[in-house]
Formats: sequence, structure tokens, C-alpha cells
Amino acid sequence: MDLFDLSGKTALVTGGTRGIGLMMARGLLQAGARVYISSRKPDACDAAAAELSEFGEVTAIPADLSAEEECLRLAAEVSQREQALPILVNNAGATWGAPAEDHPLEAWDKLMNVNLTGLFLLSQRVAKRCMIPAKWGRIVNVASIAGLLGQDPRFAPTAAYTATKHGVVGLTRQLAAEWGVHGITVNAICPGFFPSKMTKATLATAGELVKEWTPTRRLGNDEDLKGLAVLLASEASRHINGQAIAVDGGAGIV
Repeated sequence: MDLFDLSGKTALVTGGTRGIGLMMARGLLQAGARVYISSRKPDACDAAAAELSEFGEVTAIPADLSAEEECLRLAAEVSQREQALPILVNNAGATWGAPAEDHPLEAWDKLMNVNLTGLFLLSQRVAKRCMIPAKWGRIVNVASIAGLLGQDPRFAPTAAYTATKHGVVGLTRQLAAEWGVHGITVNAICPGFFPSKMTKATLATAGELVKEWTPTRRLGNDEDLKGLAVLLASEASRHINGQAIAVDGGAGIV
């Protein structure tokens, strides 16, 4: 079990105030890590930190990761408080539903900035400042099964979201190839449908269809990502690198 023990390690989870990010932050805390969470809204940060505090030491830092200066500020603030930052979970993201022929450019740019550019900038800064000097690091990028497949428009037409999540998978593999020599592993988690604010509209109209198409006949729940997040953040994943792992009940194989 020592392979999965995160005691004494510090993790930063972006988008850690709700949904999948909150689930993973809780799992890391339960494995012994000190956890920093971040999202755009200060009130959401405070509420999530209060909820998570029963599981361990948690600190919330609001930041809008669609802006370069905010990515750099977040990395700097955590680095100033901690001697090391060995675990980064890039979960912050946004979505937008519109047919490809009508997808607004403004929405396309927003998703690219949050889902892909912000992820890269934060990973770059944390790796250069913290992980490469330490010769150890774990970066976990949250992509989506939409980053492995096309998205069925009956669920939601999401051209920009799907493009960014494919980009996250590709970037994960490239960073893994470049940074593995420094003792850093970079992997992606590709969740299927989990109840959250982001999936609420889709599940309201197509939730039963999603379940019908999933071999396990259910949606993801609060416990289904914690184990994988801890695995990929721990010493147990030292030879798992550049992988995109679907957590979707097998929906992507049928």
C-alpha cells in the first residue's frame, strides 16, 4: 500500500470545487496529500474547501485559467507556499453546445483558452519550476471520452469541446515523451458521463440513452474516479506514462 500513499506530498487540482475535480481532490486527500484547489469563483472555492476539510489539509486559491497571467499567478502562489509541488491535476474546463456549422468563434476561442492553452501553461510552469528540478512529478490531465471518439450529436453537438479534448490527449502524450526523462509521468483520464453541472443538460434529455449504450448500464458516480486519480498521482504509476484511460463503463467499446 505504500505505493499509493501520498502522505507528505502536495497536489494542485484545478476546477476542484465541483463535479469530477471535487471527487478527485477528495480522493487525493484521503490518500494523505495536502491539496490546493482552484476555480474562477471565490465563493465556490470557499465552499469546496469547507466541504473537503474533513478529509485533510486543503487550501483554495481562486484563478481564471483562461488568462495567461492567472495561470502563472496560481503556479507562483502555490510555489511560494510549498517547497515542492509534485502532483498537478488539470481538470478546469468548459463546454459549449452548438452545431458545427453555427458554432460561434467566441465560444471556440474560450474553450481553447480554458481547456487546452491554460492546461499547457500551468503544466509548463509547474514542471519547470517544481518537477524537473526535483526529478519527480505526476501530471494528470482530465480529457474526456470525447477526446477519444467523435461525440454523437444526439447527446450534444460539441465541435470545440471535442477538438480541445483530442488536443489534451495529444498534448498529454507529447509531454510524457519529453518529460519522462525527468521522472515525470503525464497521463490523461477520459471520463464518460458523470452527473455534474457540465453534463446536466445532456443527461436531462439523453440520460437514459447513455445508460442503455453503456455496458454497465449506469452513469459514473462519486467513487469511480478516485482510485484512478490516486494511482496516477502516486509512485504506483511510475511506469504508466502517456496513457489516455477511459472511465466510462465500457461505453467507448460498443
